[in-house]
Amino acid sequence: MILAALPEPSPFGDVLMAFLSILFEGAPYIMIGTLLSGLIDAFLPAKLLERVLPRNKVLSTLVAGFLGLIFPVCECAVVPVIRRLVKKGLPLSCALSYMLSAPIMNPIVAVSTLTAFKEFENITGWSTLGNASMTIARLSLGYLVAVTVGLIVLRFRPAQLLKKSVADSIEHSAAEAAHGHAPKTTFNAKLVHAFRTAMGDFLDTGMYFTIGVIITSVFNTQVDQSLLDSVAGNSMLAIPSIMGLAFVLSLCSTSDAFIAAPMASFSMAAKLAFLVFGPMMDIKLMFMYAAVFKRRMVIAMLLGTFLLIALLANPWMDLIQLLQTPLPKP
Repeated sequence: MILAALPEPSPFGDVLMAFLSILFEGAPYIMIGTLLSGLIDAFLPAKLLERVLPRNKVLSTLVAGFLGLIFPVCECAVVPVIRRLVKKGLPLSCALSYMLSAPIMNPIVAVSTLTAFKEFENITGWSTLGNASMTIARLSLGYLVAVTVGLIVLRFRPAQLLKKSVADSIEHSAAEAAHGHAPKTTFNAKLVHAFRTAMGDFLDTGMYFTIGVIITSVFNTQVDQSLLDSVAGNSMLAIPSIMGLAFVLSLCSTSDAFIAAPMASFSMAAKLAFLVFGPMMDIKLMFMYAAVFKRRMVIAMLLGTFLLIALLANPWMDLIQLLQTPLPKP
């Protein structure tokens, strides 16, 4: 039997392998998100969310930050869902809070973080829940940053932040709902409409996602990752550098804790910054956000969340670690 010779390793082959691995990991979540966005567009009654959420805008924004616990979605899936929810009447401040917090504030991410940092072993009952310091710090800081952005957005009109096509579609939907012009259709017609909407969203979102994955795969394979070790011990550079790494790696929030946990050269605060910033802002998300928000809004979110997380990571980690309870010696 003659065995075919394996091809020689090449930079292009490395990039291609990295590209396909990230693409296959993220594409199913985009598919789920776009299918959900299509079903929302077709079946969710207009203004339903406004009736469900508190009337007070500040309170509704705070509540929206917890929605990821009820409707958990990955960061790859949340962007198309948000676009449909805003069109259906969800206030933009609530949408931003949910969009930024959902990839962190959900049960799947909580379990993966507990597992990666081996914090299950430190919890023996309700009194020792504080020993899950990284998990608590990640979820709480993610919530704080998300609702802060949402509260800031309260000062702006949707037309100031959203792309014109998205803002126009929201105004059109609101006008139809106000005048009762929304056509009554059969279930089958709504289902067809849902799949057509999902197909359009998938192509739109998938294009931006692919561009981001190409950039990420080149960085992962062609840049010497050991360069980060030289800055890990520098208190001024460690957090910004690891946040920059999270930005370019574009990891899924359900698995990034397994990458952060073994980074022994970085402090817990730096790892916290990595785990909060990455699911909110990375290369693929920047391109996906660009399909919904104006360019200056995307840049403002990037810079604002970067600065906020970089400033809060150290004091927040120190605060959460005060909750730790010493375990009894065997």
